[in-house]
Amino acid sequence: MAISPAESQQDQPHEASGSAGASSGASPRKVALVGLPNTGKTQVFNNLTGEYGLVANYPGTTIDIRRSLVTIKAQRYEIIDTPGLRSLYIHSEEEVAVRDMIFFEKPDIIVQCIDASQYKQSLLLTAELLELGIPMVLVLNAMDDMSRHGLGVDAAQLEKILAVPVAGSVALHGLGQEDLTAVIGKAKKGRRDVTYGVKIENSLRELALALPFDLEFKHKIATLLLQNDPFLEKFLENKFGTEKLAPARAVLNAVRHQVKGNLRQIISDRRNQWVDTVAAAVLKKQEGVRQGLSFHLTQASRQPLLGIPIFLFLMAVVYLAVVYVSGALDKFINFIAVTPVTRFITSFSLPAFWNDLLIGNHGILTLGLFNAICTVLPILSVFFFIFGCFEDSGYITNFTVLTKNVFEKIGIPGNAITSLVLGFGCKTMATLSTRSLTIRKEQYIAVFLIAFAIPCSAQLGISMAILARVGLSAFVIVFAALVVCEVGAGLFLNTIIKGKEASWFIQVIPPLRFPSLRAVSRKTYHRILDFLKEALPIFLLSAVGLFIFEKTGLLAMTKQAMTPMIVNWMGLPKDIIDVFLLALARREAAAGLILKMVDSGALTYVQSILAVVVTTISFPCVANVIAIGREMGWKTAVIMTALIFVSSFLLVGGLRWILVLFLGH
Repeated sequence: MAISPAESQQDQPHEASGSAGASSGASPRKVALVGLPNTGKTQVFNNLTGEYGLVANYPGTTIDIRRSLVTIKAQRYEIIDTPGLRSLYIHSEEEVAVRDMIFFEKPDIIVQCIDASQYKQSLLLTAELLELGIPMVLVLNAMDDMSRHGLGVDAAQLEKILAVPVAGSVALHGLGQEDLTAVIGKAKKGRRDVTYGVKIENSLRELALALPFDLEFKHKIATLLLQNDPFLEKFLENKFGTEKLAPARAVLNAVRHQVKGNLRQIISDRRNQWVDTVAAAVLKKQEGVRQGLSFHLTQASRQPLLGIPIFLFLMAVVYLAVVYVSGALDKFINFIAVTPVTRFITSFSLPAFWNDLLIGNHGILTLGLFNAICTVLPILSVFFFIFGCFEDSGYITNFTVLTKNVFEKIGIPGNAITSLVLGFGCKTMATLSTRSLTIRKEQYIAVFLIAFAIPCSAQLGISMAILARVGLSAFVIVFAALVVCEVGAGLFLNTIIKGKEASWFIQVIPPLRFPSLRAVSRKTYHRILDFLKEALPIFLLSAVGLFIFEKTGLLAMTKQAMTPMIVNWMGLPKDIIDVFLLALARREAAAGLILKMVDSGALTYVQSILAVVVTTISFPCVANVIAIGREMGWKTAVIMTALIFVSSFLLVGGLRWILVLFLGH
């Protein structure tokens, strides 16, 4: 899963395919897609631009700002997709990036995406956006989900109250996008009906006048300063200097002394009153609608008594699919491609050097191309499709309710659970998403646990295939060992790291929904395409590297040097060194080689278990290490990587002796 840095997207927005031939004379109008996490912003971005960004039914999927140029009815627009924004009063660093984009780029239009099932929470953000005076459009997503529960939002009435266009949409299926493209050009400044009382309003005007002359959105910035926004005052000092802000600071201190009560609470209460009034006016109820299967499954998945059996059933489905479906694909590809190509090359009776380079143990084709296309790709295709169904159904987010109590005991708050779950998709993205954690201790523990014993989706799928060759008991042992390692590491870090109390977090958990097979198939296609683009060259280069190592004798020397650790302590064969070297480049390549070793009988039952465990917990991928460096600092990244590497070898050696003691081999 590729992660693009925000700055590269911001500096050079790219032209979507649908905008070919657009006039480049006039500057494009900036359209910012904003909204709470998990409200369909990226899907709307995809539908408007024709591009593809990862979409999933849980918060945290979008962690960077993305841009694309399109043409709608002869008008050029720069569409800007943003991470989730709960409020202009900032709680996390990615929200700072969104607010800074709004405040200092001043988009021409704001399109607020609202999940209809959580429209009241979204209206709190709407109240703040209306204060900016920027033309707006509202998009109501997931209207179909809400109607299944006998509820609805009167879009016409909402448009009348807010005085901005409102478009109903089911973004996942592309429905309602014609309405959206039609109303973007009709965006209007909304009606700001929220007032905070005479004293506070007078204070806001006085404070706004004291702010630097060239500052945009003075009224809104004055409101945030009264609320003691933790990021804004420091930013203004850096931008304008202490002396230029002195008049505003004097007014701010005077207001805080004059106005009795908690200013932040007073402002929040006034907004909540407005939201309650608007929500009551636009809510539509249908009588006699019963709660459907989705509601009951959602409730069951969150309760331990039923949630655990549901989880185990789903894991069994994944296991069987990876075993039988990917196994059938593997055999088919070998039949139509690998065997004929190998026979064709063998028929030329090439010199030993060239034969080994192409189809030897470390050959470009055998270890490189065939390992990627024939061994790894079938497994990933099946696993990515099933994992995509879990994402889009909302099950992953609901599963966090089951795990919440366990994570809190090891120092991981509720707002870090989503990051850990994201680690099963892509560790790099999961690590970057921890920037939303405001307490350093929480972020450190979360980042370490993501890098330590959580397998990413690619490795998880291949590991399942490896263990399926050995037996179901091996599958149970491996994942029990990983859970023990993960929980143990969390408890240890929570004990030795001193820090503040855990932060509070409230997250809206979406109901389960039947995923769109078309959307999941598209997501699977893009994930496979990303894998081929990123991994295939690394597979080929790794094969060449190991071939050179073998021919120069360096590989034999490395195996000899590591014999005490690998053979004597961990109980693995010397050839597992090939796996470790591949893991430094790409985990999927290493896992694919383990699969071949299992198939050839080179690994015993216990060795297969140990090989999967050690490759899961010992080698954070290069992209993940870079992400750790970006979020935690490079010194911390080096220390974490070293700790993970050393502890993994100690733990796997200990696991080996436990298995030998109980299994006798």
